[in-house]
Amino acid sequence: MEVEKAEGVYLYGPNQEKYIDLISGIGVSNVGHRHPKVLEAIQNQLDKYLHLMVYGEYVQTPQTLLAKALCDTLPNQLDNVYFVNSGSEAIEGALKLAKRYTGKKKLFSCINAYHGSSHGSLSIGGNEIFKRAYRPLLPGVTNIVYGGYADLVKIDSDTAAVVVETIQGEAGIRVACTNYFQALRKKCDEVGALLILDEIQAGFGRTGKFWAFEHFDIVPDIVVCAKGMGGGMPIGAFIANKEVMGVFKNNPLLGHITTFGGHPVSAAASLATIQILQKENLIAQVEEKAALFKKLLIHPKIKGIRNKGLMMAVEFESFEVLKPIIDRAIELGVITDWFLFCDDSMRIAPPLVITEEEIKGACSIILQAIEDVA
Repeated sequence: MEVEKAEGVYLYGPNQEKYIDLISGIGVSNVGHRHPKVLEAIQNQLDKYLHLMVYGEYVQTPQTLLAKALCDTLPNQLDNVYFVNSGSEAIEGALKLAKRYTGKKKLFSCINAYHGSSHGSLSIGGNEIFKRAYRPLLPGVTNIVYGGYADLVKIDSDTAAVVVETIQGEAGIRVACTNYFQALRKKCDEVGALLILDEIQAGFGRTGKFWAFEHFDIVPDIVVCAKGMGGGMPIGAFIANKEVMGVFKNNPLLGHITTFGGHPVSAAASLATIQILQKENLIAQVEEKAALFKKLLIHPKIKGIRNKGLMMAVEFESFEVLKPIIDRAIELGVITDWFLFCDDSMRIAPPLVITEEEIKGACSIILQAIEDVA
């Protein structure tokens, strides 16, 4: 399909075909497509300057304001921000930081995790199908079971970091319990490993909290974000405390470098996104909107719905059952998707600005698509 224009929760084709976007560009357009306040922030920054210098060399107001706004959403100990261009790059920076700070080499991540497609992020990914063509990858990486207590014993004193998606995305929206996260936090503390939480999909209000880890009463050593962060513009970040981030300042002097990280236009768009989420009270509406999806999406073909807020997976019997339904829904005007490592479940992650009437309309079309295919 070809897209000519986007606005709010809608995409439009060249002949005015109209589609409700229920996947937000895979968790990117949390405040909708082309939100007026994001566009205004972009235009204001365009009138001032674009790229000036490699990130960190000059003080740039958009970066400074955004870093402050981000830290204001986080626990006090997460007070140092490093801006990059994407989620993959943020993971790369977080891995380097953990190795440099701890002086250790071993990394743990989860089975069926997805952290990006660059070399390091792929190395800690949890699905061999995506990795085998690119080996050898980083050594010293072990995959453990997300939510699995028994595997925590594998994390030892040689571990630099444990990298976990707070909510597993491409595994089909898997949510571990609070006790697991607290046990994981305790284990990392005991062995001196850093806990890195990947909030690339789950952050910026998607789960009903600004950060998904707020649901579990823990604080990571490093939090990684991107996707919904930019209001549609490319940007990412990894965030730690000043002591940890400070190791990038010496031996070597420039421990991590990015030319375009924290691009002023993207930073301005991101700051506007944070302000929209807060001022329009969008995060507080997430649970109610998710509950409406779950109330309406009832059909014999639907085996169940997993979710944390508006990160949702609607389960069907198989990919062979699901794929024609997705195709038919698109024909009828609703865009959904499946997951990289869970192809029997439909992805629903709409812009948080979606209204009750738009949810009702989208669910009606999905149910119609199921009937048409059946």
